[in-house]
Amino acid sequence: MALPHATSGTVIDLRPLGEKCASFSAIALIKTSQLEVVRMTMPRGKTMPAHKVPGDITVQCLEGSVAFSIGERVQNLHAGDMIFVAGDEMHALEALENASVLITILLRKPAA
Repeated sequence: MALPHATSGTVIDLRPLGEKCASFSAIALIKTSQLEVVRMTMPRGKTMPAHKVPGDITVQCLEGSVAFSIGERVQNLHAGDMIFVAGDEMHALEALENASVLITILLRKPAA
């Protein structure tokens, strides 16, 4: 059963999940025609292979730590850190410890 997405005015709980980060999950919290917000938990060692998406994204580390790669550059993100990735840039992610991240994806670029 799919979880319902938040609607306008809904409060979303982003407090630490603790031990729940020891298993992988990706839950879409918000999804509209232009925006998707996903909370992803990753156990230590779990990777998300290199990929790209058409729209701009941000990834905010909520707890734990992850290694975030953009092309050949790798940066470690810890709780409270956020990174921006322009659309169509290859990027990858690896959990250095059990982690929770908030991913914001611009699905469709506004018309010029």
